[in-house]
Amino acid sequence: MLQKDEILFNQLESFREWTLGLLKNITEEQADIVPKGFNNNIRWNLGHIYLDQYLWIKAVTKEPIPIPEGFQEWFGFGTKPTDWKTAPPRLDQLKKLLAEQPKVIRELYGNRLEEEFAPTELGMHTIAQVLVRTIYHEGMHAETIKLMKRFL
Repeated sequence: MLQKDEILFNQLESFREWTLGLLKNITEEQADIVPKGFNNNIRWNLGHIYLDQYLWIKAVTKEPIPIPEGFQEWFGFGTKPTDWKTAPPRLDQLKKLLAEQPKVIRELYGNRLEEEFAPTELGMHTIAQVLVRTIYHEGMHAETIKLMKRFL
């Protein structure tokens, strides 16, 4: 029988694979299209998924997180591609970071999932709770990507 920590990491990895699977046949140019009725593009959604997961871990642990320079400005809450002043990462770079992220999180925090911290504004106080929230968040953005693909 799998331990609950192993189940959580299996879900993190399988949902990430599903998200990355949505990118099959998406070109650099398509990743930058902002369909009518949307504020962002596929590239932004991918970067935001990546950034959000680390920001919530930081929110609970108050520790530094391994995010590349510029990610907050490109993909933070409330940002949008029309405000970008520098070129964001290429699609292949985002895919690589997203593919590696579950393994990095497992390595950095796998033995600390139930460690207690001061609660966030949403009441989360463990890394496990944060990961459940970020998996849900990723699903919302993956569905947005899926919808955007219909407009391409």
